[in-house]
Amino acid sequence: MRVLIGLVLGLALGALVAAGGDARLARAVEGIEAFGGLWLNALRMTVIPLIFAVLVAAIAQVSDAAATGRLALRAIGWFIVLLLAASVFSLVFVHGVLALWPVTREAAEALRAGAPHAPTGATAPDFVAWVKSLAPSNPIKAAAEDAVLPLVVFAAFTGFALTRLPPERGRPVVDIIQTLGDAMIVIVRWVLWAGPAGVFALGLGVGLRAGVSAAGVLGHYVAVASLAGLAISVVAYLLGVTVGRVPLGRWARATGPVLATAFATQSSLACLPAMIERSRDDLGVPPRIAGLVLPLAVAVFRFTSPVVNLAVAIFVAHVYGIQPSMLQWAGAVLVALAVSLGSVGLPGQVSFIVSVAPICLALGLPIELLPILLAVEVVPDIFRTLGNVAGDMAVTSILARNEEKAPEPEGA
Repeated sequence: MRVLIGLVLGLALGALVAAGGDARLARAVEGIEAFGGLWLNALRMTVIPLIFAVLVAAIAQVSDAAATGRLALRAIGWFIVLLLAASVFSLVFVHGVLALWPVTREAAEALRAGAPHAPTGATAPDFVAWVKSLAPSNPIKAAAEDAVLPLVVFAAFTGFALTRLPPERGRPVVDIIQTLGDAMIVIVRWVLWAGPAGVFALGLGVGLRAGVSAAGVLGHYVAVASLAGLAISVVAYLLGVTVGRVPLGRWARATGPVLATAFATQSSLACLPAMIERSRDDLGVPPRIAGLVLPLAVAVFRFTSPVVNLAVAIFVAHVYGIQPSMLQWAGAVLVALAVSLGSVGLPGQVSFIVSVAPICLALGLPIELLPILLAVEVVPDIFRTLGNVAGDMAVTSILARNEEKAPEPEGA
């Protein structure tokens, strides 16, 4: 809320200066805006090392979970399939919404003019170059050039390789990398502590050059991102009823208290006790399944993450008039899947930056608007949480139904 207040004050004051036409005040605003650019760079410097660290740690965590048994391995398989389906759904749904309700050219031009820096359009690669680029010949160079997809591939190979080493050799390295990620999170928290001032400074520049039209574009973004979260929440609801074979009334009674908790807390972790209780008592999920799948889902599964994160990137692409190629969208989906698994458990503001920025970089989009969008993320975050808990309960119901059909092992 402090960041949102800083954005509103910055936009309003910048628009007032623009309306007054005083050149000295305009220069003063531009000077203050430079501090906003400094704040943005401080936030951006943590993205690449944080992505690498959280992906390696997440792969180690998933590998440990998969080693605990067949049910955990099947749950992880369902998580990956559902996240991939959700990513494809987001591309189709959000592009459809923006085709029916496009960002107006005037508003987009005003917001682009108010951005701290002009975008540097990336050239879309051909298929041969794209395939070659998946394995970085120099991971450090890839990181320096913000080549996110090759870095994700390198992090994935590193994570899996570390899990194949003897525990006494692999575990200390994973711990060091995870410590690096934790240190980056501390830095991000420091930077975000100054978020109201940083966003205020950026908002001054946006208000100076975009005027009051910036508020309309931000409202448009909130509506599109919230619609994406609401749509995938409905999909999760339907999965529980159709694939999980839970009668609609019974499903509504079980999920109602959980969704209310999600709306109030905006935290899947806070909803975990209610999810376990309602799944066990109302949906008839065996305690051993609810006790394993739901904590695992909260730990490594966010059904709405690729949907809303891709929606943010699609909206940014429409604002800047950039049309990524199909190969770039394919790469963005892979990045969205990776960061959705890796960023689970991070604080909301941290996960927004570390999840959305890599997708934008993979698409050749500027990330200068992300701090402004972060300031109005309060409403979309509600629908993120609703979809997450509905997805967690849906996949638990599906696994419980499949477990009932599976033959018991001999001697059980």
